[in-house]
Amino acid sequence: QVQLRESGGGLVQAGGSLRLSCAATERTFSTYTVGWFRQATGKEREFVAAISWNGGRSNYSDSVKGRFTISRNNAKNTVYLQMNSLTPEDTAVYYCATRRVPWGVSASNYEYDYWGQGTQVTVSS
Repeated sequence: QVQLRESGGGLVQAGGSLRLSCAATERTFSTYTVGWFRQATGKEREFVAAISWNGGRSNYSDSVKGRFTISRNNAKNTVYLQMNSLTPEDTAVYYCATRRVPWGVSASNYEYDYWGQGTQVTVSS
């Protein structure tokens, strides 16, 4: 069982930035693919970004490409999501999740095994 905890959410004005963190206590986290997903009120959960175990591969949704950056620090057992140029359309609960594979940066939420509780991001216009 991998326990994940997101942090860094909050309220920000349009055009601003936030950095989300996803931390795990289990050392095996550093060998897994990690993804970020988000779910806005009344909408389905959607893929945001994913990163392979060593950061060698990444994947982004078209809606965040060029604005968001996913990265990881395996020494700290933490994955980050740097979000720049935020818009009100980015408002959602953001979740991190892991796949027990090292390289598969899938965009499908069905392929992820463990999920955090989420952190709220609200972007005001």
